[in-house]
Amino acid sequence: MLIDSHCHPDGDEFDDDRAAMFERAAAAGVDGLVAIGGGAEPGTLAVGLECARTFQGHAGLKLWATVGIHPHDAARATSPANAAIWEELGQLAADPLIIAIGEIGLDYHYHHSPKEAQRDAFERQLRLAAACGLPVSVHCREAFDDCVALIAAHNPPARGVFHCFAGSWAEAEQALALGWYLSFSGVLTFNNAHGLRATAAAAPADRILIETDAPFLAPVPYRGKRNEPAFVAATAARLAEIRNVSPEAIARLTRENFFRLFPRAIL
Repeated sequence: MLIDSHCHPDGDEFDDDRAAMFERAAAAGVDGLVAIGGGAEPGTLAVGLECARTFQGHAGLKLWATVGIHPHDAARATSPANAAIWEELGQLAADPLIIAIGEIGLDYHYHHSPKEAQRDAFERQLRLAAACGLPVSVHCREAFDDCVALIAAHNPPARGVFHCFAGSWAEAEQALALGWYLSFSGVLTFNNAHGLRATAAAAPADRILIETDAPFLAPVPYRGKRNEPAFVAATAARLAEIRNVSPEAIARLTRENFFRLFPRAIL
């Protein structure tokens, strides 16, 4: 059975067929998925948690959630007008369905928030994760050096996963040296992702996860379509091919890694 370690089932893209989407995931061999949280103002953070609660057990699925402030939202979240969001974040993190703080990190591609605000929000959430004993799910785009530096400087050491990892082997080595995990998405199946496939082949077996990041980044053969958790099977199959093992072995391996990284997750 497969676990989609990072998706956004609360998104508007699923409003017309959310229940059916979960049923298709179960039919594809998925029995667990993580609904990623988001929000930038008080009262907006629980979207992933609410989805997990509402659809818990639907089609036999186990749903978990994360809570966190995305780097795109860092400027609003760090505004004095929204100071209450940090207390709310801590309160939500105590919910037993919350298995990580995320997705958090740095994004220097879109610059929806200034770098200083992104770094401030990231550091504050790394401290929260440590205080709660939770790992983190990190979004990192065109900001790897700063992201790794902030993680490496954190005391106590932060633990977590680089979600939708698409970096070089040199970057993978830095993440692995910190004891972190790499999560591979549908990008792994793209025709031009030769370097990423080489990284996925070389990564230690005990440090890899799979995800969809649905509704984004649909894998081959679904490119151009809305992504959904069922499609994690395509990424798992490609990863199995890359590593010269069976799809069942990849499902078993990534499942074991998932529960090791996220100890609050239980079936």
